[in-house]
Amino acid sequence: MNQALLGLGRVVHRRLRPREHAFSYPSYFLWLPMRALRGQPCPALNRNGRGWLSFHDADHGDGGADALAWLDALLAAEGVADADGEVWLQTYPRVLGHVFKPVSFWFCERADGSLAAVVAEVNNTFGERHCYLLQGPELAWGQEQVASKVFHVSPFCRVEGRYRFRFQRRGDQVASRVDHDDASGPLLLTSLAGQLQPLTSRSARRAFFAMPALTLMIVARIHWQALMLAVKRVPFFSKPQPPERFVTR
Repeated sequence: MNQALLGLGRVVHRRLRPREHAFSYPSYFLWLPMRALRGQPCPALNRNGRGWLSFHDADHGDGGADALAWLDALLAAEGVADADGEVWLQTYPRVLGHVFKPVSFWFCERADGSLAAVVAEVNNTFGERHCYLLQGPELAWGQEQVASKVFHVSPFCRVEGRYRFRFQRRGDQVASRVDHDDASGPLLLTSLAGQLQPLTSRSARRAFFAMPALTLMIVARIHWQALMLAVKRVPFFSKPQPPERFVTR
């Protein structure tokens, strides 16, 4: 049976224009087999409860009590009928009850283990959420996927252009890369990559004490990097209205 995993790695961000700006931070994340967990919970996960690290279903989708049920309903509504295998969720945990998840990825497999769809679930600092659904005959690990950018994330980027997604999983090494292109070409290059290990009470404890304020640090770093961009006089753009549709294909 698939087991819950913990990823240890780094988040990397590089802006190419109009001023170069880059950062890289150590990080960790959950890699959860959502269908397997429905039948066999992970003792170290602290699901919908308290703990140093925990996972709450209400932090995803429509905020309901069963995040996997929400995902299955979304796939059905979008005509994805062959995601009948495991669903792996790459996401940040709650840390001491605090949560902020800039992006989570739902990797929806067929029964043979191939990718049927990927849902990129994006949250901004204004409390808004949007999903990009990647699906089609060319979807596979390591293959680039493209979606138009329609959702406001950073005030230093217009809501225009496209995202280029690439996901890799080789053994216990995983990487999720999202690059943003505007009309002039590549603008932002981002990735979250790491090495997977079983999620146990020991591994969760070690990750927590290595970075005991991970989610608070994510929010603090977002604001710190925004200040650095402002100092570099990168243009600022006001937040537009969110898209009418919750899902972009």
